[in-house]
Amino acid sequence: MRFGPPRHPKRVADLINPAAVLAPAANVIMQLALPGVGYGVLESPVDSGNVYKHPIKRARTTGTYLAAATIGTREDREMIRRAVDTAHAQVRSMASSPVSYNAFDPRLQLWVAACLYRYYLDQHEFLYGPLDDQSADAVYQDARRLGTTLQVRPEMWPPDRVAFDEYWKRTLDELRIDPPVREHLRGVAAMAFLPAPLRLLAGRFNLFATTGFLPPEFRALMRLPWSGAQQRRFEWLLTALRVADRVIPRELWLLGYQMYLWDMRLRARRGKRIV
Repeated sequence: MRFGPPRHPKRVADLINPAAVLAPAANVIMQLALPGVGYGVLESPVDSGNVYKHPIKRARTTGTYLAAATIGTREDREMIRRAVDTAHAQVRSMASSPVSYNAFDPRLQLWVAACLYRYYLDQHEFLYGPLDDQSADAVYQDARRLGTTLQVRPEMWPPDRVAFDEYWKRTLDELRIDPPVREHLRGVAAMAFLPAPLRLLAGRFNLFATTGFLPPEFRALMRLPWSGAQQRRFEWLLTALRVADRVIPRELWLLGYQMYLWDMRLRARRGKRIV
C-alpha cells in the first residue's frame, strides 16, 4: 500500500488526500461565484439536487460524477452524462431571475470544471506545495474530462496551464456573490443542512476550514474575515492532514471512488435513478 503524496501523479485522482474531506464547500463557493452557476443552483427546481433537502443524495451525485469523470470508463461517463443531462434540462432562468442562465451552457460548465480541477490541485498544494512541471502538465490534461464528461467541448478546455491561468484570471472579473447566493453558500459551509446535533458539532469547524481553503478573492466575495491567528490555526490543521495522509493508504481514497462507480452501475442495472 502507498502512503503519503504520490511521487509522480499523472491523473487528478492521484491527488486525492485527506484534504478532500474539508475542501468541498470551498470549491462549491468558487463554482457558485459565477452568477449563472450561483443562481442556477439557488433557483433549481430539481429537489433531488438540493443539498438542504437531500444532502446525502447530493453528495452521492457529486461523488459519482467525480468518480466517473476521473477513473470511470467511457461507458460510465456516458451513463452519468445522460443522468445529469436529465436533471440539467430543468434548470433554466425564469423571467424573474436576476441573471440569465441555462445549465446546458458549456461556458458555465467550463467554469465548474475549472473549479473542480482546482479542487484536486488545491488538495495537493495546500499540503505539499506545487507539483513538478511534468506531473502538473499530465494532471492538467487529464482534468479536461471533468468538463468534457458533460457539454464542454474538448477545444474549449485551455490547451495548457498558462492558458488556463489566463482563463482563470479573466473569469475572476465576472464573479460576484449576491446576498441570496451568499446566504445559501454560508449555510453550506456551516453545514446548516445537517440535523441540529451534527450541525452544532461540525458546522463551526467546517466553516473555519472552508474559509481557510478559499483563495482571498473568494473570501472577500463571501465577506468572510480571516486573521493571522486563524491562519496559524489553519496551518496546524494542514499539519494534521499531512499526518493523516501518511497513515491512510492512498488506495482507500480510490476505493471510495470505485464504490461510487459500483453503486452507479448497480442502480442502472436495476433501473433505478443514478442521480
